[in-house]
Amino acid sequence: MPDRTRPPQIHDIATLALPEPRCLRLSNGMPAYVTSKGTQEVIKLEVAFHAGRPFERKPLVARAATSLLREGGARYSGADVAEILDFYGGSLSLPFQMDTANVVLYSLNKHLGALLPVLEDVLSCPRYPEEELQAFIRRNQQRLAVDLSKNDTVAYRQITELFFGERHPYGYNSTAAAYGALQRQDLLAHHERLFRAGNAAVFISGKVADSALAAIDEALSRAVPPGEAAVPDVAAVETRPERVYFQQGEASQSALRIGRKLFGKGHEDYESFYVLNTVLGGYFGSRLMENIREEKGYTYNIYSMLDTMRYGGCFYVGTEVSQAYVPDTLEQIYLEMERLQEELIPEEELQMVRNYLLGNFLTMVDGPFNISEVVRTFVLEGQPLSKFGQLVQAVKAVQPESLRQLARKYFRKEDMWEVVVGA
Repeated sequence: MPDRTRPPQIHDIATLALPEPRCLRLSNGMPAYVTSKGTQEVIKLEVAFHAGRPFERKPLVARAATSLLREGGARYSGADVAEILDFYGGSLSLPFQMDTANVVLYSLNKHLGALLPVLEDVLSCPRYPEEELQAFIRRNQQRLAVDLSKNDTVAYRQITELFFGERHPYGYNSTAAAYGALQRQDLLAHHERLFRAGNAAVFISGKVADSALAAIDEALSRAVPPGEAAVPDVAAVETRPERVYFQQGEASQSALRIGRKLFGKGHEDYESFYVLNTVLGGYFGSRLMENIREEKGYTYNIYSMLDTMRYGGCFYVGTEVSQAYVPDTLEQIYLEMERLQEELIPEEELQMVRNYLLGNFLTMVDGPFNISEVVRTFVLEGQPLSKFGQLVQAVKAVQPESLRQLARKYFRKEDMWEVVVGA
């Protein structure tokens, strides 16, 4: 009998690999990635289309066309869809991403046959009712009005616009006028052009039987017609670092963003920068947290973020502080960047970051649904699945000197955009 008074020994993570999915093609040519490692009688089916912002012909149409899929198709109304999902204990979510439009169905295995016709209907012939489109427009205009009163939201909107340019798909911001300009025909045209087999991928996970695969193949092959991959419109926009102050409202907290345009997962420096960002502000024990939250007491939360998309990416530091602390907070953020350029990271600190990241990676491959999400991320960003293993090895092997050189390359103050939004 184990001795419960003694804790188990702590071991280093020796091996960590992404389980390879089963790769196949559906009858209509769509690639499918199957992670069948579940023990419960549940299945997750995710269909992802390259139908996000880089493929729009009108601002915000991608978000609207995805969000309103749940309002039914030729056979089922929106009310029918909700009732059937509720009756069979399923769920249909539409997590719109920057680059893609995703449709996610969860189902008990025994009810998959009852829910696939609903998915087939909304994918093949979405109804896009005019009254629901108008309700969508009103809801989002109201939500936008609330969001624009928040300094943190305005700071994010402004710095991403500065990074990429106001006409770039990653840089333009939603407006009440852009929502108001949406028309039902825009959504139908977007769907007709982009919800095609050559422009999509399928991710299936859970306890997946061959009979379930056959049923999914049959339904999706009817729902998604053939078609070529779409060409994105992501022409580079020349932008230069700026320092901008926006005065708005009387909020007690000012929102800060400092950062720069960077790269996606395919860049040669991605893995090492992933570690460097974690040291700076990517977890609760980071240097920014220790300095500006723990020592200075200026803020409850401060973080740095490496945000990657398929056609680019960005890095930024974000926080909210009292107006009186803005000058010193900016100075301290740059000071921490300079320290990383000048000093080697102590091995003890770097080992803590390694352990933190490796623990995160373990979570990412814990269970079929999580594994499928990792597979989806790399596939949709155009990266090989071996990229996960490269990231793991980079975290294990990266050395202080290489991180210092990386900081000198990417943390120069003169390359940073800076936005402050406050009273």
